[in-house]
Amino acid sequence: MKTSFQIGTLFGIPIKLHITFLFILPVFALVFATNPAPFGFQDCATPFVNYILSFITTVLLFFCVLLHELGHSLVAQRYGVEIKDITLMLIGGVSSMEEIPRNPSQELKMAFAGPFVSIVIGFSLFLVNFLLVSLIASYALTAIYMMFNILGSINIVLGLFNLLPAFPMDGGRVLRAWYAKRMNYVQATHYAASVGKIFAFLMGIVGVGLFNPFNPWLILIAFFVYIGASEEDKSTTVTVTLEKYSVSEVMSRDVTSVSPYMNIGDLLHFMFEHKHMGYPVMEGNYLKGIVTLSDVHKVPPLERAALQVRGYYDHNYYFINCGR
Repeated sequence: MKTSFQIGTLFGIPIKLHITFLFILPVFALVFATNPAPFGFQDCATPFVNYILSFITTVLLFFCVLLHELGHSLVAQRYGVEIKDITLMLIGGVSSMEEIPRNPSQELKMAFAGPFVSIVIGFSLFLVNFLLVSLIASYALTAIYMMFNILGSINIVLGLFNLLPAFPMDGGRVLRAWYAKRMNYVQATHYAASVGKIFAFLMGIVGVGLFNPFNPWLILIAFFVYIGASEEDKSTTVTVTLEKYSVSEVMSRDVTSVSPYMNIGDLLHFMFEHKHMGYPVMEGNYLKGIVTLSDVHKVPPLERAALQVRGYYDHNYYFINCGR
């Protein structure tokens, strides 16, 4: 992502921060600072100290999100999947993978790893608090106790929420892996996506206030889940279908080229006539570059009759020049 920057590497995986992460940090810190216990530090100390505690809690929370994504990534690496990076952003963390394993057992383990890490972190923090309170009764009044309680609660909720059987949550992939053991991958994705859409529909009904007060956040999540399920279904169907074909089966064998001396107006007419989106530009036996319909559209209409293809890149347009 161009709007991300790398802050380090863990287990050979680049860790990046998206620009939106920098905006959400102070917002989360403000939420923790202005809410009372047990989900905030409002009555803990002075406003300044409360905000510092809240900021530390927010950083630790996103560190837990990073561990969640590392859970996915390390299991995926074990099965030979290349992990390009992990990016922390507004909506949490995203692992950029080369591809999702098609083996149902592998996908199930990889999808379950993230929520499992979050749930383990949550219960571990509660256990630490329980043991320390047993040893030091006054520990229950400290800011660290409150911080661990907040982080423990959020991690457990995060883990359980991600196990909902709906794309794009991890539970959607767990469900698909379960289906894929019983049917082909496309059908498994379709059934899992359908379950996700049902969940989105039910969340939407609750969000509009049929059973509870109106909840815009729940409606937003429902919309997010429905779109995620639909896109996963479509993209998987297209990908699996296209895997049956090689490039040689869909390529144009009798390639039509254009002259560098053709003007852009004639080139546009030529494109519509021959119904191709791009053409190699040949001068004699030399390939000079490639020109596409999107390139031509960047040229103002009034300049198209006067400008030749060879002059395209000389006038600061982005014709792909092959350097000959």
